[in-house]
Amino acid sequence: MRLGFVRFILVTLALTGALAGCESPPPRPTFADIRFTGEPPIRLAVGAVDVQSDFKPSFQSPHVEHLFPVPPQRALENWAHDRLQAAGGGARARFVIRDASVVEVDLKKKDEGLTGAFTDQPAQRYDATVAATLEIVDDHGMAVRTVSVKASRSQSVLESITPNDREKTWYEMTKALMADFDQQMSHEISAHFGGYFQ
Repeated sequence: MRLGFVRFILVTLALTGALAGCESPPPRPTFADIRFTGEPPIRLAVGAVDVQSDFKPSFQSPHVEHLFPVPPQRALENWAHDRLQAAGGGARARFVIRDASVVEVDLKKKDEGLTGAFTDQPAQRYDATVAATLEIVDDHGMAVRTVSVKASRSQSVLESITPNDREKTWYEMTKALMADFDQQMSHEISAHFGGYFQ
């Protein structure tokens, strides 16, 4: 009787382990594109707005911007398309993306001892930077107004972070970074684009 009970327990544990091993991972989250259509357009006295990027992602470690649900470069392009509006005029506006990088930095454990083995410590830090220049170019190709903005954000994550939570962190980081950029660029345009800002 005792042997049968032990066998029953072992079989139960084996089946429980097998079922646990069959659990599928949680579905990968989906993220909306980061747009700025909810903000009023910035009307410029120009005939057209050109958007270009001088930033080229390397797709190599420690750069990870290409892994983001919405890469900062695309968020900057969206900002220019959504917020800058040509209201008419002989000049042109040129929005140039200078930087849209994110670098992953491995963090050294603060506690390497026994306590550290049971402590959820920061494992990586992500340093994100966006930078862009907006110019008003006259019909001779000369820049008559220029403003440049650079915004940066850093975010650390713990050792225990899941892949899904890492992507959520990246997404929220990009939204916060672009909110900073939007505020700064809007201020610079209103302060320095006299005669071309309506």
